[in-house]
Amino acid sequence: MLTGSIPAIITPFSNGEVDYDSFEKLLNWQIKSGISGVTVCGTTGESPTLSHDEHMKLVEFAIKVASKKIPVIAGTGSNSTKEAIEFTKHAFKAGANYGLVVTPYYNKPNQLGLINHFKKIAKVSPLKQLIYNIPGRSIVDLSFDSFKELNKVSNIVGIKDASNDMSRPLIMRTFMKKDFNYLSGEDGTIAGFLAQGGHGCISVTANVAPKLTSMLHYHWKKKNYKEFDKVNLKLAPLSKILFAEPNPTPAKYALSLMGKCKADVREPLYELSSDTKKQVRKIIKDLNFI
Repeated sequence: MLTGSIPAIITPFSNGEVDYDSFEKLLNWQIKSGISGVTVCGTTGESPTLSHDEHMKLVEFAIKVASKKIPVIAGTGSNSTKEAIEFTKHAFKAGANYGLVVTPYYNKPNQLGLINHFKKIAKVSPLKQLIYNIPGRSIVDLSFDSFKELNKVSNIVGIKDASNDMSRPLIMRTFMKKDFNYLSGEDGTIAGFLAQGGHGCISVTANVAPKLTSMLHYHWKKKNYKEFDKVNLKLAPLSKILFAEPNPTPAKYALSLMGKCKADVREPLYELSSDTKKQVRKIIKDLNFI
């Protein structure tokens, strides 16, 4: 089962190309800092602007660097079922531990269309599937009835939930399989998510603060709630500023100040405003990251 802090890792760029040297160093730093797994080629990895070739090479590269140490979750979703199937087949062949499949964005399928989408993707390989439910970006939202239907599929084993609805894991635990994995997709709501039965977080904040986010989950597991609260309060300003402008632009800027990679993002994303840059710098300086 997946637990703890799992960064949705950024994709470093340099002069418009994927910077694999920085990516490897970033992954190794994350692993040494105590992360429980890594998600590659998700939204935070700027998957919408990656070519198919780049996407597949990044998955393969992450598996080569990290898979013997931590689980690798490959972003395999798309608003095209056919494309998601291709990514899923590739991730399984490459050796990923899980596939992360987002609810189809833009198309706005109905619930039957969503069920069909996830069933078809799960059917093409034994790869364990995590459903990524993020209505704020995809517009569509999987209903509880749809989850009940998808619960019948053996290799659909968990959810990354970014709905900001803290009742989700509690309600779903009443009807989903006992070993179903509940992962938050929102750093700012992790305490509530864990309290309702969640297991961990696929995190943006972990990109910048992997040690602190790992400590957060460690304290929760040990039921050391006072220390958990201290770390959570410490992380709160960082988690907030990382979403002040489109993700992952603030995270990349913070990492650039820390010497981990360049701040480069791909268009249509654009560099941060000067005001946000000042705020990011102040917060990571307060955290003694620079």
